[in-house]
Amino acid sequence: MKKIILVAFLTLTAFAGAYAQRFAYVDSEYILKHMPEYASSQKQLAALSDQWQKEVDGRFQEIDRLYKAYQADQVLMTPDMKKRREAEIVDKEKAAKDFQRQKFGPDGELSQRSTALIKPIQDRVSKAVQAVAEGDNLDMIFDKNSEVIMLYASPRYDKSADVITRLGLKPGVFAK
Repeated sequence: MKKIILVAFLTLTAFAGAYAQRFAYVDSEYILKHMPEYASSQKQLAALSDQWQKEVDGRFQEIDRLYKAYQADQVLMTPDMKKRREAEIVDKEKAAKDFQRQKFGPDGELSQRSTALIKPIQDRVSKAVQAVAEGDNLDMIFDKNSEVIMLYASPRYDKSADVITRLGLKPGVFAK
């Protein structure tokens, strides 16, 4: 009876081992650092962001200058003149905030440009990850930089270099 139980246990263990899921992970940040088109798109976005930020800063400086001039001239103004100047300052401030929201808001131009530039790169990386997973017969691949908390990961399961190679790049040579 003990032999039958032992044989059954070993058989079940062998089947469980054969159907064990295989996992790996990639470091998407490391992969993207290797891609020249990603570095280029990041530079484009940074330049655009700096340009728009200068415009926003200029508008708010103009509002600040108008407000200081208003405070200095306030004593000499009639109530009608005060209302007109206050309305002008409020309108310019509202326009500056609208411009800032239009450029930097969640649905702003910077976000849209970022999506347009980065999405094709992410799609390419995703296809390479899928090809590595299928080639190595992996069941799941995690991203080390995503919301999944990875407290420990053995380097032997890191498939980032394989993905970089699949993309036609050389691991360890970062894009400039």
